[in-house]
Amino acid sequence: MFSTLAEIAKLKHLKKRLMGIDLGDKTIGLSLSDITWTIATPYKTLERSGQEKSSRELIKIIEEFQICGLVFGYPINMNGSEGPQSQKVKAFAEKFLNYLDIPILLWDERLSTVAVTRTMIKADLSRKRQKEVVDKMAASFILQGVLDAV
Repeated sequence: MFSTLAEIAKLKHLKKRLMGIDLGDKTIGLSLSDITWTIATPYKTLERSGQEKSSRELIKIIEEFQICGLVFGYPINMNGSEGPQSQKVKAFAEKFLNYLDIPILLWDERLSTVAVTRTMIKADLSRKRQKEVVDKMAASFILQGVLDAV
């Protein structure tokens, strides 16, 4: 059902982008790779509004940017177990495959939001600005981890 890192890596020759997804309860942070899979760039944050509407919005972006695979941040607990949030991500990703058959990688995102928040604090961003960009920044952090691994 879900792809492995090795399977995702085989898509690199297509010269198409990957999309990183940080799925929250209220928002969906998105990031895009370049076609050489070198750099992940924060793209946008979508309001989460039900599986069908969110899936349609994602499909429009996938088509517009010629995305060949998705990388969902997979929030595993620090002890390696799956918690309620990881189950929500897995369920959303599984249902998304009913809308579009595309390779999906679940990527361990432990501490991604913490790392991104620390970076934003060091950059002296206001709390308001941090809230506006944290999801797409986390998606970029997650996607960059995959790009660095392939």
